[in-house]
Amino acid sequence: MFIQTEATPNPDVLKFIPGRPVMDTPADFPNRTAAAASPLAEALFHTPEVAGVFLGADFIAVTKSEGDWAHLKPALLTTIMEHFVSGQPMMHPDALEASDAPVAEGEDAEIVAAICEILDTRVRPAVARDGGDIVFHGYHDGVVSLHMRGACAGCPSATQTLKHGIENLLRHYVPSVRAVHAVM
Repeated sequence: MFIQTEATPNPDVLKFIPGRPVMDTPADFPNRTAAAASPLAEALFHTPEVAGVFLGADFIAVTKSEGDWAHLKPALLTTIMEHFVSGQPMMHPDALEASDAPVAEGEDAEIVAAICEILDTRVRPAVARDGGDIVFHGYHDGVVSLHMRGACAGCPSATQTLKHGIENLLRHYVPSVRAVHAVM
């Protein structure tokens, strides 16, 4: 098995591409406690410098707290390879989450549907290429709240991506959108 690596715009995140599907629905593990839901994320957190793991459709993004990638990468590649060879699931069966699909009623339902369509078709594929994900969190009085995950969380260019990229795109296609904010 050959696993490729790719730098992301966030210098603390490295993207590992195993050449096979990883997750149908992306999953974020921002800490060791959350990682207990995934055998792979849990194993990656055994490396002390690992601060976060994000499982995308066809990649694994690992966030480091310290150290340099030249020293961390071999251990992480070994852990990822061992996981795939073992045949273990990505997620423990009892940890599979319910759908995070947004629910909106009344006059905001059409606006939320339009926002989610744009995020799913235009934004999420682009940020996935950089090792991250952006998830709709809410809409109220013209303000869209988004949750940034993977390489997007803590990225030096996250504010620029939100304000100059996503906000402008949403304002163009959904005139009632006035602003976009990140939530934790």
